[in-house]
Amino acid sequence: MRGWKWLGIACLALVVLALAGPSDAQQCPKGKLRIYTSWPMQGAMIPEGTGMKNGVDMAVAEAGGVVAGYCLEVVNLDDASPLTGKWDGAVEAENANKAVADPLAIVYIGTYNSGAAKVSIPINNRAHMAQITPANTYPGLTKKRGAAPGEPEIYRPMGFVNYFRVPPADDIQGAVGAKWAKKLGHKKVFILHDQELYGKGIADVFDATAKRIGLQVMGNEGIDYKQPDQKPVLTKVRATGADLVYMGGVVDTGGPIVLRQMKDVGLVAPRTKFIGPDGFYEDEVLKGATCDAVMAVEMRMTFASLPFENMKGLGATTYQTYKQKYGKEPTSYALYSVEAARIAIDGIKRAAPDIEKARELKDKREAVRKAIAATKNFDGLNGKWGFDENGDTTLETMSGFKVVKDNNPIGCKFQFESVLD
Repeated sequence: MRGWKWLGIACLALVVLALAGPSDAQQCPKGKLRIYTSWPMQGAMIPEGTGMKNGVDMAVAEAGGVVAGYCLEVVNLDDASPLTGKWDGAVEAENANKAVADPLAIVYIGTYNSGAAKVSIPINNRAHMAQITPANTYPGLTKKRGAAPGEPEIYRPMGFVNYFRVPPADDIQGAVGAKWAKKLGHKKVFILHDQELYGKGIADVFDATAKRIGLQVMGNEGIDYKQPDQKPVLTKVRATGADLVYMGGVVDTGGPIVLRQMKDVGLVAPRTKFIGPDGFYEDEVLKGATCDAVMAVEMRMTFASLPFENMKGLGATTYQTYKQKYGKEPTSYALYSVEAARIAIDGIKRAAPDIEKARELKDKREAVRKAIAATKNFDGLNGKWGFDENGDTTLETMSGFKVVKDNNPIGCKFQFESVLD
């Protein structure tokens, strides 16, 4: 209970900081609207969580803090438990319930973890509130392909789509990862995952595609990422003769430990290499695993976007503006957070006439939800796109990165290698 009290104080502090934004200095002839965000802001997720917050703030600042006569306020919430430092379903539910209970809340941006989205999507659905994710990629949140029985309908108790995502889903990324592995010359792969929704989901997609294209799958196992010793399972991997370890996971679910201990048990290049998905596209993974280990296994990873430095048009402008505004490189999902907030603002703008006419809160939110669902030909980071009938982006842009030595403080970095299809 003490931890929950602390969480409440922390969340209140974040709200107060967020409300002190640029909108305070603007005229608000039609009043205020609030955009809620929710993702982890603790432990290894602090850099990414901060980058995503920066992205939303940047988009709101671009609009001058005002859209269609409504001043915008951003309320940033942390969905991690202070006890574990990791996303927590109870905290995510509390965040979503807080948002839907706020009469000024109009859009919910989040989550980072697909498992957390399973909790908040139905809550927002019952309130007719649009939810836009900059980061979730588990397919079952939006569509049948790659989904568990009953998905995605179980997340839509009102029967309509209220959840929209900017990045392509894992049924695309997992398949692209398997095809890339074959193109790199791998023949035998052992698949690991963290047993979480995102990690297991993308691992299973990789598994199915690998078998279909002729790669030999030597095993597909979930690890207990809370255990500091993963050598028993890695010793088992070594005994199979696999030339590739593919792992589905994120920065705080065992990836750094697996990478570090692959080197310890001799699972290193050229005999065995490592590929992971975008959940590992974090400097914290390199720090936790050590550059010696990730380069020993020739770590590669897929990412559901063009590399920032290769973007053109609005993507290139957004990348440069972010760096100038915050004095650093964007984190993996910082620019997708800019995009998510721009979509929210665009939806509010197009829905403004209906918001004014609406008498009930649910009708205001419904107007924005419908406007966002109708997004087409949107000028985004990777070109023009829109949402399909499931709430997914119509883009399928993917790229591959390899870790290389660098003179930065970490000692290595992710370097773009190729566009993937």
